[in-house]
Amino acid sequence: MTTNADLKEASPSASFLTETDELAFLLEEVPRRLRQVFDESIKRFGLTRTQWRTLAYVFRSEGLTQTELAQCVELERASIGQTIDRLEELNYVERRKVDDDRRVWKIYLLPAALELLPTLRHEADTVYEKMLKGISEIERVRLFEILSDLSNNLAEGSK
Repeated sequence: MTTNADLKEASPSASFLTETDELAFLLEEVPRRLRQVFDESIKRFGLTRTQWRTLAYVFRSEGLTQTELAQCVELERASIGQTIDRLEELNYVERRKVDDDRRVWKIYLLPAALELLPTLRHEADTVYEKMLKGISEIERVRLFEILSDLSNNLAEGSK
């Protein structure tokens, strides 16, 4: 088994952690911190980030099936089912059966969610403003392009 000492002896002048490692760590750190800050900002509403994302997707495309919603939110069907259960308990969404297939449920927002969504939108915008503070519009566009390229590169690698 290779130890830290073995690695240092093998190449004492070379750093084990490369700049690419540091970049990858930073790319992992930003979403982690974003999740923490956002979770804290919506905690007073009794919601999780996943529940907020679910509400946002249903608002954008009402009548999504649970399976479609699971794909949007990147959750397993069982997990999205639990999320929807909780949102139903909070009176934010309702499931409606599809006439020709009793196994399929579509998800719709209820008035309480429609009242809450502008406040959640404001909370999200406040967090995003904090995250992007000091970054120009040109830098934001370039950052979006770079992150899209990174994502596409990784998607190609998994095929």
